[in-house]
Amino acid sequence: MDTVDDHRHFYKRSASRITIFAHIFGILSLILMLVWLLHYRGGLNLDSASSSRVFNVHPFLMFFGFIFFAGEAMMAYKTVLADHDTQKFVHFFFHLVAITLGIVGIHATFKFHDKARLKHMYSLHSWIGMATFCLYILQWLFGMALYLFPRPMGTRARFVPWHITGGRALLYMAICAAETGLMEKVTFLDIHYNREARLVNFLGLSILLFGLTVDISVALARHV
Repeated sequence: MDTVDDHRHFYKRSASRITIFAHIFGILSLILMLVWLLHYRGGLNLDSASSSRVFNVHPFLMFFGFIFFAGEAMMAYKTVLADHDTQKFVHFFFHLVAITLGIVGIHATFKFHDKARLKHMYSLHSWIGMATFCLYILQWLFGMALYLFPRPMGTRARFVPWHITGGRALLYMAICAAETGLMEKVTFLDIHYNREARLVNFLGLSILLFGLTVDISVALARHV
């Protein structure tokens, strides 16, 4: 007869395996992103005189700096074997890194728009992206105030489902922003179905799979 410990051991092993896949998809997305930006788009440089190189900082930091570290923060809290205080600190720190690099990434796209004399915040991608980032900061501040400093255990427990659900929702909002951003850029560049277009498609797919595997690994680990 199965016991509770047997089920916990099963979920622990399942979460561990899926976490490995999450890292694989995350690293694959980073490689594809760098190939796209360095080989096809001419590189990235925030201080470049070329507006396209300035823009390229945006997709790189919004994935690697924001989405990737946000996913790592979620997995670090539930899938890394460490004491609770260490898990909590790493979770907090990775989210801080994601916010810091995300700010630089958003600055890059505003700087690009100024150089190219384009309007700001005109697309669905920009609306979803900015809403996600602002809510992400609020989620981080809420979590820091509630869980990093002494609070009654009953208060913490009451808000845990909201904190978890909000984090999962923001992860998918960030993935949605990334996917719409890639499609917007491909459309803007008028890239036809060639090697670059296929690369961008695989990049979008790997980012989606990264988000899915992060969410599943964290969801399974919560049963441990």
